[in-house]
Amino acid sequence: MRRSLLTTGTPVLGICYGQQLIAQLLGGTVRKGDKGEFGLAILDLRDGQSQILDGVRDHQQIWMSHRDAVAAPPTGFRVLATTSTCEIAAIEDPTRRLYGVQFHPEVVHTTQGTRILENFVFQICGCRKDWDPGRRIALLEDQIRQCVGERNVFFFVSGGVDSTVAFTLCLRALGASRVRGVYVDTGLMREGETEFVERTFRGLGAGVVDIARCEKEFLAPLALVRDPELKRHVIGEQFVRVQERIIEARGLLDGHWILGQGTIYPDTIESGGTANAATIKTHHNRVPGIQKLMESGRIVEPLADFYKDEVRAIGRKLDLPAELLDRHPFPGPGLAIRCLCAESDQPLTRVPEGWLIPVRSVGVQGDARSYSPVLAIEAFPSQSSKLQDEATEVINRTAGVNRAITRVAVREPLERQRVFASSLTHGRIDLLRRADAIVREMCHETGFDSEVWQFPVILIPLGAAESRDSVVLRPIRSVDGMTADSVAMPDDLLHALSARLMAIDEIAGVYYDLTHKPPGTIEWE
Repeated sequence: MRRSLLTTGTPVLGICYGQQLIAQLLGGTVRKGDKGEFGLAILDLRDGQSQILDGVRDHQQIWMSHRDAVAAPPTGFRVLATTSTCEIAAIEDPTRRLYGVQFHPEVVHTTQGTRILENFVFQICGCRKDWDPGRRIALLEDQIRQCVGERNVFFFVSGGVDSTVAFTLCLRALGASRVRGVYVDTGLMREGETEFVERTFRGLGAGVVDIARCEKEFLAPLALVRDPELKRHVIGEQFVRVQERIIEARGLLDGHWILGQGTIYPDTIESGGTANAATIKTHHNRVPGIQKLMESGRIVEPLADFYKDEVRAIGRKLDLPAELLDRHPFPGPGLAIRCLCAESDQPLTRVPEGWLIPVRSVGVQGDARSYSPVLAIEAFPSQSSKLQDEATEVINRTAGVNRAITRVAVREPLERQRVFASSLTHGRIDLLRRADAIVREMCHETGFDSEVWQFPVILIPLGAAESRDSVVLRPIRSVDGMTADSVAMPDDLLHALSARLMAIDEIAGVYYDLTHKPPGTIEWE
């Protein structure tokens, strides 16, 4: 941003780093904080009227993700609000029409974030309320036709919301004769996933989507891969190889076909695909092989500018079934990124807060990627407890930690456990698939699955003696996947669920992920 932009009278709202940048450019002071502030916080308002915080109630929940902070605002700015950690959480200079908030009003976890954005967009900027993702369907169809031209589109469908909505848009824009689909069973899918995909696409009237069973082609190159980023690259590149083989076998190399994908905006952001964005994790739709297709103009991605909630809104306008639209998101790389590996046997480390487990998970702290060991707290995660708040505070004050879990049930005390050298094997994938099926079944029977946005089940190589793997439960609530909060499960369901899981001899323990996003990502890899 150039300083001159702030002197034109054009309304500017700085969010998080944006507030810091406004302060720095206009003569204020920005300093590195004593500790980070990641996740939930409470906003305390200062006295006085405010344009940007008009109608916002005092002591509201907000969402923070920062370590640096404004220490002194520029001349002419008034401090509007604080938190327990951040003395300058919001500022404004209405004369110059400049506004800043250290927190994130754009995420659902900021209770009145929408009100703040409405104040800026409609009251301060004078815009009209005419945005509806569902009303853009005709425009999206026109964009598809312009991108595709006289060519046809070939999809590798997943059965998830994004790829199915993208596939349906192309069907409407181009007609069934110009759109084909193949579902690749990688051997990394959940129980019953392939059958669900077959039912879904029969219901779309799109003919039978071909099923390509390619388990060996994926599991073989993954057998010795333990690094999370390398896993994603291997899976993404293997997808390209499988795609090329299938396309060649179907005679689709004559220049009349291009690849369709269900990539959405958060995939691009977290893969570092926008200007100045850090790579949090590499999405399988953004690996080098896919990038080459994009550079050659052989990709159509109708949903690349939309968030998950907007994609669902489009899907409803397309009359797609609720059974599909209300599904929990499932990552393209499948169970591979929920089955963590380790290079060697390693002991746990005792720390004042609990135990450091030398299995690293991906996090996002201050809009940048972190890759850190996991902190285990020895306390049962009762629904009435405040462990999630405590976990957030521990992570904020502890360098080198981005995720905290707590013990539900174990065969051996943590001091007797260790992390085992491990890789992606058929046995471990099957074990995770069984655990995931149990969790989904019990959550569906009790209705808990409708209370969460997603429920990853993670397998980590933590145990003792013959039982060398543990399960981590990760129920979260979100809207668009950009932020999420850990959800407490009812005690009776958690007890029953852990008993079912511990009845599997190979499982050494059951743990509960207390971490919000930020500082931890939704998936562990």
